[in-house]
Amino acid sequence: MSLTRRHLMRSGGLGAMLLTAAGACSRPDQAGSGELAELDAVETAARIKAGDLSAEEAVGAAIERARRIDEKVNAIATKTFSAARESAASASGVMGGVPTFIKDLYDVTDVPTGFGSRAFPFYKGDEQLPYVTAFLNTGVVSLGKSTTPEFGLTATTEPVATGETRNPWDLDHSSGGSSGGAAALVASGVVPIAHATDGGGSIRIPASCCGTVGLKVSRGRTPKGEPADMALALSTHGVESRTMRDTAAVSAAMALPASESGLAPLGLVTRPVKERLRIALIMDGPGGAYVADPAVREATQSVAALCEELGHAVEEAAFPVDEQFSADFRLYWAAMAHRVVKLWEDTFHLPRNGLAFEPFTLGLAKMFEEKEATFGDAVARLQKVEGVMAAFHGDYDVILSPVLRTPPPETGYFGASLDYDTMIGRLTDYVQYTPLYNVSGAPAISLPLSMSPDGLPIGAMFGAGMGREDLLIGIGFEMEEARPWAGRKPAVFG
Repeated sequence: MSLTRRHLMRSGGLGAMLLTAAGACSRPDQAGSGELAELDAVETAARIKAGDLSAEEAVGAAIERARRIDEKVNAIATKTFSAARESAASASGVMGGVPTFIKDLYDVTDVPTGFGSRAFPFYKGDEQLPYVTAFLNTGVVSLGKSTTPEFGLTATTEPVATGETRNPWDLDHSSGGSSGGAAALVASGVVPIAHATDGGGSIRIPASCCGTVGLKVSRGRTPKGEPADMALALSTHGVESRTMRDTAAVSAAMALPASESGLAPLGLVTRPVKERLRIALIMDGPGGAYVADPAVREATQSVAALCEELGHAVEEAAFPVDEQFSADFRLYWAAMAHRVVKLWEDTFHLPRNGLAFEPFTLGLAKMFEEKEATFGDAVARLQKVEGVMAAFHGDYDVILSPVLRTPPPETGYFGASLDYDTMIGRLTDYVQYTPLYNVSGAPAISLPLSMSPDGLPIGAMFGAGMGREDLLIGIGFEMEEARPWAGRKPAVFG
């Protein structure tokens, strides 16, 4: 589609910038495609604004894809298709009419929230989080809730409550977690973007597993997304996407003013980063104790080589924190499980049990209760990580590392029926790189730059200093241009 200046001028504000980006960055395979599954969110919004596509058509086509594809990937926790058709008729805003899903950890008015658990059946929250409201106010149309592991506590999406969410690239493998449903729905072409959150890697992990783009923004960049009484605000909200311009557009639309965020303003980034950067290549986890799998190591080194070819200076470096960091993070994570189990006990006046909770949730809560006396010291150490990372970025603009220690495992490797000791051991080995940015508050992004010998996606993670999402998005555009991923499609698509 060719966008006219008149179309651009009519939209105004950020809408004009998004449409400009659609015209400037549109790929030929998108512009000429009759398949709506191929369109990203920016192109979909642009076509709707131009009158070449109606919101009702875009939403209706997504619903049909959802019905067909979800039979294979099982990524939808709750369907709100009828409400979506009604909403499409009046959809407006910079993303007006773009179909999406909301992660099933968060309330949407009049829609059940399952939390990926059997613990709170028939629950409907009284109010939406500010982020969810702001996201819906961009004009996106939610088709329902995407699946998540129980309370978002693990790195795969295989809860007892909704069953295994399968990877569109290979249905026998994990889609990641905790935004595994969102990533599977985007990777398979059901929707171009889906709401996701990241408290320990939960946007970046499924992005790596499913071959999507996953940006965790800086702490404070977007409207609040978790309780204010937490000692550390780990979680941020964003989306899973298939293109950099979608990630850039949503990030710009959702960014708070600098007066509220305390960060440098984030405008709409539309092109590759111009400056050549000092990049720290980190291959192994905290203390060097967790060595990346050979396939992941080769993939990450190939990205480092690409960065050097593009003129960036790449230097190997050690993980900025030691193994104590991992132990402290696990205890903090366990505190969140304890919190929700205690809430359940206080609500229902029943003892915790395996009918309501999975073994991993109960095990985390128990671990916290056994080590609660050490919690204050752990938090104090974690609170120092922001300063450690700020100092590290005095020497390097960007960190390049794996997202995960291995490619996505088969479903069942992190199965919900596993005992706690087995599960925590496997997770500790698998998830080493991502929590650093949740604790420090700095941004990080997973880019779908490599494939394993078995044909599974392997993401590369770039991390930057606090408030430097613009740098990461610019790197993403450069990588997308240098090593395009748009032509790769999973076995289950559209």
